[in-house]
Amino acid sequence: MDTVIVTGGASGIGAAVARLAAEQGLRVIVWDLVAVDGGSVVNVRDPEAVAQAFAAAGPVRYLVNNAGPASGGPALAFTDGLAATAGSMELVTSAWLATGPPEGSAVVNVASVAGNLVGTDSAWYSAGKAAIAGYTRHLATRIAPRVRANAVAPGFIDTPRMAGFAGTPLGRSLIERNPMGRAGRPEDVAAAVLFLLSPAAAYVNGVLLPVDGGWTVSQ
Repeated sequence: MDTVIVTGGASGIGAAVARLAAEQGLRVIVWDLVAVDGGSVVNVRDPEAVAQAFAAAGPVRYLVNNAGPASGGPALAFTDGLAATAGSMELVTSAWLATGPPEGSAVVNVASVAGNLVGTDSAWYSAGKAAIAGYTRHLATRIAPRVRANAVAPGFIDTPRMAGFAGTPLGRSLIERNPMGRAGRPEDVAAAVLFLLSPAAAYVNGVLLPVDGGWTVSQ
């Protein structure tokens, strides 16, 4: 049974990825700052903790880098924000690659339409998400064909972090302007992530896949 590690998998998009991966027959290990069933408490910004967690996990074929701070969370200095977003993903991915994942492995990084296709009020969040996409393209040209690297760029997804936002004037406006007429669900992003991990995407490498209902192309 192949193993997938999902960082930030205790809730929201990460939890949906973990559920779908398990349904598809993968052994799922969740890393988060809070304890969950089938998971470990791991700070993805701590190199020692990450190395120890990989050692305990055994061979890992798939990696989903989802952990990262919310744009609406505590204000971060620009460099701290970059370290918490793209920097943590580079740390985890480098540690994973050092374990020698088997041929046919894949990593999916969770970026955002923010910073890649639209701007936000937060400088560090926009820059960090754009950096994730750039790092993914770097990986795609360096670690293939043994390992593929792709990224997803969610739009407005109805997660616990966004609780109540859909009812605000801005939230309603985003939904009204979306061709699909609704906010995204965590399961929508999870399906895209599992596709990119799967052999069905064997020739997909280095893409940034928007999962936003067509919102960014309708602007």
